[in-house]
Amino acid sequence: MPTSAELSYLEKKVLLTLATLKKGSPEEIRAAGKFRALVEVMNAASWLQAKGLVTMKERVVRSYRIARPEVARRDLPERKALKAAMKADGTIPVPKLQAACKFNESDLAVALGWLRRKGWAEVSKGPGGAVVTLTSAGKAAAETKGADELLLARLAKEEVPEDGIDPRLLRDLKSRRELVKERESVRREIALTAAGERVLAAGVTLTKEEVAQPTTDLLQSGQWRKVDFRRYDTRAFAPLIRPGKRHVLAAYIEKIRRIFLSMGFTEIAGDFVQSAFWNFDALFQPQDHPARDQLDTFYLAKPSTVPLPDDGILRRVADAHETGGGTGSTGWRYRWNPKEAERAVLRSHTTPITLRWLMEHPQPPQKAFIIGPVFRPDAISWKSLPQFHQIEGVVMEEGSNLAQLIGIIEEFYRRLGFTRAKFRPGYFPYTEPSMEPEVLTPDGKWMELGGSGIFRPEVTEPMGLKAPVLAWGLGLERLVMAIEGIPDIRHLYLSDLDWLRDHRAIL
Repeated sequence: MPTSAELSYLEKKVLLTLATLKKGSPEEIRAAGKFRALVEVMNAASWLQAKGLVTMKERVVRSYRIARPEVARRDLPERKALKAAMKADGTIPVPKLQAACKFNESDLAVALGWLRRKGWAEVSKGPGGAVVTLTSAGKAAAETKGADELLLARLAKEEVPEDGIDPRLLRDLKSRRELVKERESVRREIALTAAGERVLAAGVTLTKEEVAQPTTDLLQSGQWRKVDFRRYDTRAFAPLIRPGKRHVLAAYIEKIRRIFLSMGFTEIAGDFVQSAFWNFDALFQPQDHPARDQLDTFYLAKPSTVPLPDDGILRRVADAHETGGGTGSTGWRYRWNPKEAERAVLRSHTTPITLRWLMEHPQPPQKAFIIGPVFRPDAISWKSLPQFHQIEGVVMEEGSNLAQLIGIIEEFYRRLGFTRAKFRPGYFPYTEPSMEPEVLTPDGKWMELGGSGIFRPEVTEPMGLKAPVLAWGLGLERLVMAIEGIPDIRHLYLSDLDWLRDHRAIL
């Protein structure tokens, strides 16, 4: 433990200030100790930390404000719909509601979704089409502002820290695009250690101000007689030299790429913007499936549509949806709509890329993989982001089966370093049977990382594929979190330079 004589003038000054404060931010220490500049506090605290006399902790503080001023001036979609329904005595057909509120299709879907979610209204189908009927809770809400609306009004006036907001309300507002904006800042706290308290107890006094080295001005003016020169400490820490290396996430992408290539797979890629046909319809996902709702898929305004493939493929996919198309199933038994299929979306998974590649390479055997970003309007949290990466692979060959699929996925996880994997039954519209792989993480917990299965005939036959197709899609970020022991997915995308510099190279 260093003695008082081994401390610089500024180090002593910080310690004496903390003798009163015990702990505080650099700004608080500067004000209490009357330092000339904040950098004096930070430099001295860094040296004191290296000597074990203080601790410096950092934490990310999030605060929120309204995204744009006009958000506070206009009603939320469900509030506009509620007012229109009240004018119609509590019951209004959906087309009239849309016209009265001047909603486009996206706004209408949002309004109806939140009316149901808040319990303000029920939407039922009558002889003339869908009808919105207000509930007693909805009629009562017409007279008062909701908690989310009051919070928006508050955020329009001031920036509010995260711990000052109801977590449920914050989650709801963040799930709605372009309402609130998040700002992150780092708060530092400097505190005395037990060793620092012992140095203070032994006595610390300020004498002359110290300088690190003589200068021309000091020598010519004679001021060198009035200052103390800091002693050199040959044992003081020196900055580390860190070599350049890939970002942790990019390094894992490269590692996974090498694993698949070594297993004989071909790497493929595809566009982020897809038609709903390839993203959903070709995968036997019905056009009224909840995943195709505005709240679960990013639909594009420009372009709003994407050209569809040739009529032969369209007809075969339509038949699969409507009647099963001779695959042995009865299909979904509804009238398939090509207008819905041509809508432009940001791909919500990478499966449309692998399916189109198989259609272009229909002769087995084929093995392909893709690692790429996908987009879903999920609320930002410790485990989810609106954009994340998916690891997807397909194997098409005669005689392939579920045991082979399990073996491929187990081998992939083994090469990544996981010792145990298990599979439980799952459900996906485009595979049967379906499984959800899990791995045992280093901390002894089982983590589900994606989905897998064998493509249904309703998917493969319209594409002209005759051999069984094994398919799987795994989340990259959650996989990295499991390997690295990272508790929050956002940490992978923060510019934490210390973490990135100190992290070992991924080979």
